[in-house]
Amino acid sequence: MWNPACSSPRRRTEYLVEQALAQAPDASVVVDLCCGSGAVGAALAEALGPVELHAADVDPAATHCARRNIAPYGGHVHTGDLFAALPTALRGRVDILAANVPYVPTGEVGLLPAEAREHEPLVALDGGTDGLDILREVAMGAPGWLAPGGCLLVETSERQLPSAVGVFRGRGWRRGSRCLRSCTRTW
Repeated sequence: MWNPACSSPRRRTEYLVEQALAQAPDASVVVDLCCGSGAVGAALAEALGPVELHAADVDPAATHCARRNIAPYGGHVHTGDLFAALPTALRGRVDILAANVPYVPTGEVGLLPAEAREHEPLVALDGGTDGLDILREVAMGAPGWLAPGGCLLVETSERQLPSAVGVFRGRGWRRGSRCLRSCTRTW
């Protein structure tokens, strides 16, 4: 189910789901952070089979929509700011943490195609001055939530990829020690 009050699922976000499944095909605990409609979490639960699924978003309209979309999978939806929204019992247990964070630089939101600008909530688009503010918070907080071998996957633009990778490396993320995949798209 889609609701115009929450972030629209996009075909290009399928890549995020594909990469998550490739990295953790046996995942049993999944978190869809900045979940919007909950489409990423629902797609992961559909592909993985029975999982403990949690979705979180700061926008109550989004979590209202996500509740309906992940209910068939027994998922739990939480309203709040990033990790503060999640139950502490998830710490150290998350196999897949998919975070489709807002990543459009504030000054470029007005340049987005009308379909995004006019129909997406600003909170789902605006990633701060350089578009990486929320990604920075996720990079800092994610390690405490991931299970050993757990994966964090984020979506960003091709132009931001070098800076996004720099954010993660600057916070100690390394290939092999923790899984990091950055799924890119352009706007």
